[in-house]
Amino acid sequence: MSSHDIRRPFKRPAISDQQRRRELSLLRQSQNRRDAQLQARRLASTVLSLQSTQDDYKSASEEQQPDIEVTTVPAELESCPEEIDEGYGHHKDAYDLRQATKLRGHEARLWFAKQLMLPEWMIDVPDNLNKDWYVFARPAGKRCFVVSSNGTTISRLRNGILLHRFPSALPNGARTNNSKSAQSYCILDCIFHESDETYYVIDGVCWAGISLYECTAEFRFFWLNSKLAETGACDAPSTYHRYKFSTIPVYNCDKEGLQTAYVGQVPYVKDGLLFYNKHAQYQTGNTPLALVWKDEHCSQYVIDTDNKGQVPSQQQVVLELLDDGRLATSDDPPVIFGCLLGEFMQKTELHHGDLIKFAIGEGGLVVVDSKLEKADLKYLGKSNRARAFADSYSKVLFQHAARYSPLRIEHLFASIGLCVEDGNSTQDAEMAG
Repeated sequence: MSSHDIRRPFKRPAISDQQRRRELSLLRQSQNRRDAQLQARRLASTVLSLQSTQDDYKSASEEQQPDIEVTTVPAELESCPEEIDEGYGHHKDAYDLRQATKLRGHEARLWFAKQLMLPEWMIDVPDNLNKDWYVFARPAGKRCFVVSSNGTTISRLRNGILLHRFPSALPNGARTNNSKSAQSYCILDCIFHESDETYYVIDGVCWAGISLYECTAEFRFFWLNSKLAETGACDAPSTYHRYKFSTIPVYNCDKEGLQTAYVGQVPYVKDGLLFYNKHAQYQTGNTPLALVWKDEHCSQYVIDTDNKGQVPSQQQVVLELLDDGRLATSDDPPVIFGCLLGEFMQKTELHHGDLIKFAIGEGGLVVVDSKLEKADLKYLGKSNRARAFADSYSKVLFQHAARYSPLRIEHLFASIGLCVEDGNSTQDAEMAG
């Protein structure tokens, strides 16, 4: 048996259809061309004009902001009725600008949650990890959209709640003499790192009015690194630049890049690794073309904790109650974990759309041919009201594996080694022919 054959068992067998969905997602984004410029304009307008909830005014950080007020949305950012496309976005219940600005509470949180590109959890190692993927250390902090327009900058959390309102050096982000035109707006996907009060930019949606939705991750990362430095947004805070912005070192996911991202020093607290497919466009909602992975070395929170910060003895999951009693994940299409009886729903006063917390009992999760066959669920109660959506299927599987059979860093390095070997074998065969 050759050394190549001996190494084969180190590649973990697939436990889901994540690879198949990655391939379908790449195919779909090449076939379905949407109006990305209109989507960026709608998002910028909505982040600025969404009326603040009571939580906005309770924000302690807002009291420290300079006296920069949010004015009405410029006419250039308004969506005209004839521009409204009912097929906008990747979700059946997506709202246009005029609808989204009127949303409140749970609906507003759901709308904002679906505007971010949310990575799936890595439960299977992608094919061609060393060629088609980037890797970088994810900062710990608050995931948010940052929008600069009309002389001000606003950041909103993924549930729609206002985080900060401030002046910045981003395009048209402050009322200074060198402000850009009203058409110049910017949308960044960031993580706010509280200890150094820095917005770490993990992706870009729009820059100076130019949509980046349909650009590949390879181009978006290059663009952000060059443009952010030009604006001075990475400079230290000043009168017209309240918070510092910073890019993140991104590496090709070969052995050297993965090693650097995993153990290399960074100016922020790490919370796992993020993997981006180089060909992936910015896709709203959950996507298998971006992946998050954690272990005890690069994250403080590998296994989810309860509201007391303790790791529960049994894994807990949050599922959404559908109108027919089924319990679903946040995926599109959702994965069904079970069904509640009408009598139980009446007794516990549960309704369609509620997010419900369950513990996974001794029966665990039964996955057959990459599909969930059975889940032993124990009812715990309704989820926290601040939560916007249910767990994704990949998160449930990752958390389950983290307790019993985790995907380790050695598996990632072994997969990269196999990719290199397979590539060399192919080249040798071609030369021999």
